[in-house]
Amino acid sequence: MSSQEEVPSTVESVDGDELAALLGDHVVGREEHLNAPGFVIRPDEVQDALALLRDEAGFDHLSMVTAQDYEDRYETIYHLKKYDDPTQEASVVVPTPTDAPKSQTAEPVYATANWQEREAYDLVGIEYDGHSDLRRILLPETWQGHPLSRNYDQDRPQLVSFQAHENPLPGESHHDEDTDTMFLNIGPHHPATHGVLHLKTTLDGEQVADVDPDIGYLHRCEEQMAQNGTYRHQIMPYPDRWDYASAGLLNEWAYARVAEDLNGLDVPEYAQVIRTMGAELCRIASHMLAVGTFALDIYGDFTAIFMYAMRDREVVQNILEDLTGQRMMFNYFRLGGVVWDIPEPREEFFEKIRDFLDGLPEALDEYHDLVTSNEIFQIRTIDTGILEPETAKEYGATGPVARGSGIDYDLRRDDPYGYYDQLDWNVVTEDGCDNYSRFLVRMREVEESAKIIEQCVELLEDWPEDDREIQSNVPRTLKPDADTEVYRAVEAAKGELGIYIRSDGTDKPGRFKIRSPCFCNLSALGEMSRGEYIPDLVATLGSLDVILGEVDR
Repeated sequence: MSSQEEVPSTVESVDGDELAALLGDHVVGREEHLNAPGFVIRPDEVQDALALLRDEAGFDHLSMVTAQDYEDRYETIYHLKKYDDPTQEASVVVPTPTDAPKSQTAEPVYATANWQEREAYDLVGIEYDGHSDLRRILLPETWQGHPLSRNYDQDRPQLVSFQAHENPLPGESHHDEDTDTMFLNIGPHHPATHGVLHLKTTLDGEQVADVDPDIGYLHRCEEQMAQNGTYRHQIMPYPDRWDYASAGLLNEWAYARVAEDLNGLDVPEYAQVIRTMGAELCRIASHMLAVGTFALDIYGDFTAIFMYAMRDREVVQNILEDLTGQRMMFNYFRLGGVVWDIPEPREEFFEKIRDFLDGLPEALDEYHDLVTSNEIFQIRTIDTGILEPETAKEYGATGPVARGSGIDYDLRRDDPYGYYDQLDWNVVTEDGCDNYSRFLVRMREVEESAKIIEQCVELLEDWPEDDREIQSNVPRTLKPDADTEVYRAVEAAKGELGIYIRSDGTDKPGRFKIRSPCFCNLSALGEMSRGEYIPDLVATLGSLDVILGEVDR
């Protein structure tokens, strides 16, 4: 079955008037964002409004929480979607006064709001009344000020006293003698944490009682850097550095999609095919890395599986280097297309891709022999790291993590972009809801990506030479109308990678917010790990395939 056939035949736009009637007196104003109707809500009625939209209108996916600081107000925007149809979108806008930036938390309605509101508090300074754990998430607790607020003093000295981060269990031991409870640090400098991640783990005997992921070690304020760059030339190099593990073109497409929608730019069909081919090559490379490192997490040594995965990933990296000129930080997409055409001689480039695709089935069989059917691997991954579908939705899980819980959600099919809706491929799901299922999803997605790439190569080979347009005519300076707002997302290797932009009438964004799939997926780690053992926790973290550069941004 093709992806095009799976798209619902009747896609209705959201009826803003109908939603406004549902919300009733909660609505004090209306806005129109490019992607969704916006409803301005009183700051003390957030939970009631969101619960109505979730329970009565079916908006079960809180995709992202955006916070920003205007001259006359602070504002929080809750970007809502539906897992069954992500083209159905709505925005709930919550303004608060500048002298008291406080509004009701959305956490009781959407669990994913816990981390997302903490980030909004940390970087912008809005407080969320009733939040269960409102503390900083990316910056140290002792940090002075909020970096994305208008009154932030970047010259103010920052002092972190040692006492502020002393042993959470006082005394000479990390063990409480009166109970079987023990506090255990995992990371931040440990191979199993897949980057600089610190897991504050509480054990009850040998079982995990609680996990508190401590993130922010790789925070670089990518959003503020993007806000300081021009749409046309200066932002595109940054996305490669979010998910830096081979997924660069997928990241670039997230920015390209939102900026092209914001500025009304078209992309030539030929360039769309090139983008689609390159994005799926990146997906394969990213999944190969996920498979190899996951095997390291499970087996605990430098095994042949890791080397096999790196071998195949290296072939993809060679192809991407031929296409883009770069090994990792590609900077290949441009607004309106791509920077250059397929490398010459084209026949050799396509032959290299075909050689890789021809050898891929045998390579995947090796993985299944070594990993999927391995008894040790099965014992370690089957029925561990359970993430039930409803819990996954509450935490905003997407990508292989959600599809491993049986959630049939893939933006390439459900909110088509590029050339995906013209190609024959399938969305992969597994209903085991465990670490094993998430591994299987990635393995099977490699096969689907290969099918997409093969079709793209056939199209590009036969494309008329005089119709190979790689970029549309884009103005040198882009200045979208002030206060135009849009949220757009793509299906990146880890899930829904989205960007919100508010324009201020200049050639730079007034607000640039990144929706990281790794950030949301990682927030569910505690739900997946409680009651399990430390080795299961390590396996569960590995199954999430997080990249901390994208978590922290």
